[in-house]
Amino acid sequence: MPQLFPRKANALPVLSLVLTTLVGVGGIFLVWYYFSPEYTDVGYRPEQPVPFSHRMHVGQLGMDCRYCHNLVETSPHANVPATETCMNCHAQILTESLALIPVRESWNEGDAVEWVNVHALPDYAHFSHAVHVTRGVGCETCHGRIDQMEVVRQSEPLSMGWCLDCHRQPELYLRPPDQVTTMGFIQPSDFVRQNLERVRLEGIRPPTDCSGCHY
Repeated sequence: MPQLFPRKANALPVLSLVLTTLVGVGGIFLVWYYFSPEYTDVGYRPEQPVPFSHRMHVGQLGMDCRYCHNLVETSPHANVPATETCMNCHAQILTESLALIPVRESWNEGDAVEWVNVHALPDYAHFSHAVHVTRGVGCETCHGRIDQMEVVRQSEPLSMGWCLDCHRQPELYLRPPDQVTTMGFIQPSDFVRQNLERVRLEGIRPPTDCSGCHY
């Protein structure tokens, strides 16, 4: 009986196995990267109802983050500023600005400005701003150089792995509590040594088990 397939066809099973493996590994890599917060969330920059410039207010005018987000040291959640906070200045400054019409309408009608949340954590993850800020986690550590952003964008993935990097080695990230709002914070030469001593004295032990952030 004549041979139906040429001898080189013997390589087809091996080639099929190699191709299947490459496709599988490639698929895993694509899902790992393109479905991760590094790709889906970093760079998110929604349009806001009022074109508020952090670059001008924080970078040029030097406003402290806590003037607008005044509950970050006492509340689990970072509040967006009330209209009253905006009007403390804008009742006298740029009173006829077209861009500020939503703020003036909010003030006159008593309805809150519908700001769009930029940094959103899943409901199953518990995060307290007060705990982190009072311990010395700087605003720019999580939110980036806000003072250089015309429009606020998400600059970090805020993923579980990203959070755990800090929880496992807090001495690499903590800064003096009075420097939490400082943008462009420069670490001193003995930064890690100071933080290691502080971690020991203050008993700073960020949780790394599941129940620390999920309950």
